[in-house]
Amino acid sequence: MSRSHDPTAADQRSGIDTTVAHNARIWDYWLGGKDNYKIDREVGDHIRKMVPHIDAVARADRKFLARAVRFLAGEAGVRQFLDIGTGLPTANNTHEVAQAIDPQSRIVYVDNDPLVLVHARALLAGTPEGVTDYIEADARDPDLILNQAAETLDFDRPIAIMLLGVLNFVQEDEQTQAIVGRLLDAVPSGSYLALTHPTTELGGEGNVEAMAYYNAHATPKICARSAAQLGRLVEGLELVEPGLVSCAVWRADGEDAKPVPQYGVVGRKP
Repeated sequence: MSRSHDPTAADQRSGIDTTVAHNARIWDYWLGGKDNYKIDREVGDHIRKMVPHIDAVARADRKFLARAVRFLAGEAGVRQFLDIGTGLPTANNTHEVAQAIDPQSRIVYVDNDPLVLVHARALLAGTPEGVTDYIEADARDPDLILNQAAETLDFDRPIAIMLLGVLNFVQEDEQTQAIVGRLLDAVPSGSYLALTHPTTELGGEGNVEAMAYYNAHATPKICARSAAQLGRLVEGLELVEPGLVSCAVWRADGEDAKPVPQYGVVGRKP
């Protein structure tokens, strides 16, 4: 697909709605990708005018993913990853980073967007020694995710749960808490949770108006959360230093990183 890509009959058959902007494709556009449509670029450009640093936020989130997985697969020794809300494939995907450290790492990707799933199955091929699998499911259905992931992952051994930029699509705090709680209840001690989430803090006051525009013109609906709200989600976990901070500066040693209004945190289940 290129940026001049026009919707085809195959797109329609696959369930891809090319008439409404979608977060995964807008995010891909901000990252400089080509897996997006005209409507995604139009909405993405408008938001970029409202929040000029939005491209930096997208890049910071992807860099956080790579640093978090390097920590988890390296220093923490985790060999299993449950990546929920995969998004469109780009550089340094979870399986690439983890399997570069240990080729036997096992990764399960979860998403419910047809375009993401098409590209995931085509592009996210892991090492012969490891396993890379895909589940079509919504983050709001953790039981389905856990049941299907159990076909690939060993839930008696530590698992890293990746929730990067996905809980912002769950509007209700109680439901978000229930999702995180259910996932953490299912994994053993020594497992980890990695999380990123947009905020109106950290200089993100402009996100209020931008999110209102996005919610009127794109899907799925999005919301911001504060440090206090996110702190409740990771309560009881042992937070990896430096704790809950802008994802751009989380363990960004040696990088010229500037904070962006997107929190990042990694925590260990005791």
